[in-house]
Amino acid sequence: MLKANRVEPGSSQKNRSLKERNPCVLCTCNRQCYITLITGCYTCEWQVKQEKMSRPGPCCCSWRERLFYPFVIISFFLSVILLFVWIETSNEYFGFDWVVFLGTGYWFFWSIVLLSLFGILAAYSSLLVVLAFLLVWEGYELYLHWCHKIVILIVIMICSFFLWILCKFWRDRWLTAGLSLQVFAPYIHLSSITVMVILSWPVAFYLIHLEEEARVRRYKMAHNDRERTKRCNIITKLRALQVAIGLPFFFILLCLYVVPLGIHSPCIQEEGKLGPKPDFFGHRGAPMLGPENTMMAFEKAVEQGAYGLESDVHLSYDLVPFLMHDSDLRRTTNIREVMPNASFTHSSLFTWSFLSTLNAGKWFVQSRFKPFYKMKRLSKADREKAENQTIPRLTDLLELAQKEQKFVIFDLNGPTRKHPLRNTYVRHVVSVILASKIEQHLIFWLSSFDRQYVRNAAPGFQQVGRLFSIERLTKENISIINVDYKRLFYSIALHKISTPTKRFGFSISSQSFFVWFFLESPIFPSSPSHAIFLPPSASKLSSVDCVP
Repeated sequence: MLKANRVEPGSSQKNRSLKERNPCVLCTCNRQCYITLITGCYTCEWQVKQEKMSRPGPCCCSWRERLFYPFVIISFFLSVILLFVWIETSNEYFGFDWVVFLGTGYWFFWSIVLLSLFGILAAYSSLLVVLAFLLVWEGYELYLHWCHKIVILIVIMICSFFLWILCKFWRDRWLTAGLSLQVFAPYIHLSSITVMVILSWPVAFYLIHLEEEARVRRYKMAHNDRERTKRCNIITKLRALQVAIGLPFFFILLCLYVVPLGIHSPCIQEEGKLGPKPDFFGHRGAPMLGPENTMMAFEKAVEQGAYGLESDVHLSYDLVPFLMHDSDLRRTTNIREVMPNASFTHSSLFTWSFLSTLNAGKWFVQSRFKPFYKMKRLSKADREKAENQTIPRLTDLLELAQKEQKFVIFDLNGPTRKHPLRNTYVRHVVSVILASKIEQHLIFWLSSFDRQYVRNAAPGFQQVGRLFSIERLTKENISIINVDYKRLFYSIALHKISTPTKRFGFSISSQSFFVWFFLESPIFPSSPSHAIFLPPSASKLSSVDCVP
């Protein structure tokens, strides 16, 4: 038998009233949790005290906090600038890791470690700035815990140290950041406008709050002559605070609105004015698809449509030119397993009979030695092929280039003093190239040592210079240069730049350099940081006043 539920008198009304009040209770609890969270993160005090509410007036914190808060702002800007510069120099991560390897003998992605560190520093300082803004918005006093203050000072010291390192040793990285700003300028501008529009609401509300406070104090002052002087000073401070906040904000907003008049971004172009896509040299082959300076890497570069192949040449002790970038064999061979005591020996002091037995590919498939952080996973066939790579000879590269009709450029490294061809290594390499029967016009000759002999012995070689003076380029009749693009633009920035033409690359006029912004004359990127520049005609080199 079913029994009816007993309902206490008035219980339904109580439940109904609780349900009606639940939204308000929930809202209050949520807001209290929110206040506790931001207060606890900023002050490390997880119990919100009512006396911590800021008193009406021009300031929301003590003098001590007002003196320290600029350090929070400084840490924010320094960390963001450092993070931006390091992100924009991502092309140099491999070079940075390689330099660290030379000093430590251990290969690791130190560049990614620094990227993570700079990201954490920027996120931490940004979080403190946001928390301070939210606390002021909620009407609470700012009290930064001493732990945060110590960390902020450490952040400033770390950022200042690394920025000093960049300014002292890698000054061209700033130019890279400047060039990237040209690309991202439109997006940064739109983002800045959006942020300023969002900030305009709290700024406007705060200025209105200051105006109301000033009017209330002026009204009270009229009815209380005893505190007239004190209230006059407070009203003056309120007015000064309004000007100090409102005027800079309006000035920054005005500057952002007129910034487009001075932006020149290569990303904003008419489609008809875009030049052709530049051709690329395979720098040490295709080092993300195969072990660098191996035949697999060069074959992969050919498959990817490389215009030419770039490499580094050393001479073995028995006079065989071979391909190797580093001066020793530690990084890209198994020399530590075969002959540990000779791992630091210069590669030119080994005979080819020994060098040809070394494995030059196993390091590439090992996760702790892979050269690039974002390398794609190799297929099973490519992995097996990479594991069996050996050190190639220069003649192997020339045979591939002749077969595929690809240009070849290489850095010719001089042997050590004990080498039998210490002073005649250039002539020997030229004889090896001529004996290979490759067409001479496919060789871009880069070495400046004994260049006159090379001109006489192989007149078909295309002579390539570095960032030499214009007089030297003219004297040696060189119309092609292979330079680090950052060094090139840095050198140009140090001199007067004439009116730019609507091209990309560089040309030389009778007055000064000028930079081409769209590709018309051939430019051949030969590495992540180097490019080969071919001026339209060598005659333009004859009358130049500005010399880098």
